[in-house]
Amino acid sequence: MKKYQICLLLLSPFFSIAQYTDVINSNRPGKSMSAFSVGETVFQAEAGFFGLSEKHDAIRYESNGLGSDLSIRYGAFWEQFEMILDLQYQQDWYQQPLLEDTRSGLRQTVIGAKYLIYDPFKNAVQDKPNLLSWRANQKNKFKLRDLIPAVSLYAGFNLKIGNNPFVRDDSFISPKGMLITQHHFGGRWVWVNNIILDKITTEDAYLGLVSTLTRGFNVRWSGFLEFQGIKGDFYSDYLFRGGAAFLVRENIQLDASLSKNIKDTPDVLGASIGLSWRFDANYEKIYLRSTKPVDDKDKKGKDKKDKKDKKKRKDEVQLEETKP
Repeated sequence: MKKYQICLLLLSPFFSIAQYTDVINSNRPGKSMSAFSVGETVFQAEAGFFGLSEKHDAIRYESNGLGSDLSIRYGAFWEQFEMILDLQYQQDWYQQPLLEDTRSGLRQTVIGAKYLIYDPFKNAVQDKPNLLSWRANQKNKFKLRDLIPAVSLYAGFNLKIGNNPFVRDDSFISPKGMLITQHHFGGRWVWVNNIILDKITTEDAYLGLVSTLTRGFNVRWSGFLEFQGIKGDFYSDYLFRGGAAFLVRENIQLDASLSKNIKDTPDVLGASIGLSWRFDANYEKIYLRSTKPVDDKDKKGKDKKDKKDKKKRKDEVQLEETKP
């Protein structure tokens, strides 16, 4: 599930300095982007199909459409760096008094890159779990360090390809920038926020916020709730989403979601299903150190055993030297 699988990193026997996780880390099915990359040399595809219905009471139009979206992610150069291609195609049937039309085109074509500038998990020390008391288990308690998020920066540009009826501005290219934060609370909750400046050189420019809260239920299932705010001169809106994801295999995820806004100019209702797939055969895992805590008693016992073994080897050498 989006951003949740990174939590499984905390449960592994080693702490990795890489962005790579044991299971796929997908941005689907919500609209936010996670702070972490897929990992160097890792290729990931996230695709989906959606249905969308819009109805605008003020100007009396209605549209119903279908579409597909595809996101290609590739980790290159560094573990913290990721290149991303986002595509979205839509076809709909548009109705207005005295007008009926069928529209189709690439609604979105975005090329960009993301870099992790701060990772709170790097060099973090794991707490030792208390197996006899859930409440005493530090993994299930809130910690002040949970307030410190991972932080990434994203930069890219939009391309207008072909005759796109969904974009008003005729500009062929426009910039897109994003600040990404990602919090982890315990081993099951993840909170991601995207602050977006998009198409700032065009008539369709807007400031956006996408906030996603994800909950992992078990190793297979997870769910999310999401809020998206859009503020622009031409279009402003507030949308809410919810959905779930199922981990089929370590590198395959299925997902489904619903979305709805809170106004009628226009009234928007959408549904989506999707699949994410990762190819990581070329990835080489990088480990920093073991996170298994060492008990003081165990450490003292190990030191005594080492000294005893060392003395035994020394006595054996002296015995061999005294033999005729």
